Amino acid sequence: MTDQTPGDFVEDEGELRGLYSEVSTLAAQKAVPTLELHSRRFIELSPFLCIASADPAGPADVSPRGDAPGFVKVLDDHTLLIPDRIGNNRLDTFANITRNPHIGLIFLVPGMNETLRVNGQARICTDEEVLADFEVRGKVPKTGLLVAVEEVMFQCAKALIRSRLWEDDYRVERKTAMPPLGHMIRDQIDAAQSAEEVEAHVQTSLKERLY
Repeated sequence: MTDQTPGDFVEDEGELRGLYSEVSTLAAQKAVPTLELHSRRFIELSPFLCIASADPAGPADVSPRGDAPGFVKVLDDHTLLIPDRIGNNRLDTFANITRNPHIGLIFLVPGMNETLRVNGQARICTDEEVLADFEVRGKVPKTGLLVAVEEVMFQCAKALIRSRLWEDDYRVERKTAMPPLGHMIRDQIDAAQSAEEVEAHVQTSLKERLY
């Protein structure tokens, strides 16, 4: 069996671009600075997005966000507001934003193979009057992410076509594919609690702390 550890690496952007074909005019020009008709509609349909952020020192993070379609509000052609629902309180994304406001978003719509990328700068909003519009089940989010949009672009369908993300033949049976989340966390961190106790905590959180 051969050693699979890679030994050749790209050292700079010039070398990188030499490995690929020249970018097409269409691809080079497709990023726009505003939320126009089609990107607004895509966000309205989207129940799920991922937020990429980074600490100024370099460590990066990607975090999922999800709710009913349209949970992200387009305030105007240059501004989004994302409510922050109850999570694990690690605050990885928001802590990064307090030190580095630059973020990247990618929106998905179930059944659609295209995705929407939005890049910009974010601030953490605590305006109670504004956040009241995001009330669900009597719960108003403590904060929201106000995004000043700088770049918007649709991503073609290749990645989702290759991954067959919405197709049944790549779906797994959750109960047989992997252990419950609480069991995996217990194995990863060797927690003092039993796997069953950790899983009970996970299930309680899902039932009582969704909003």
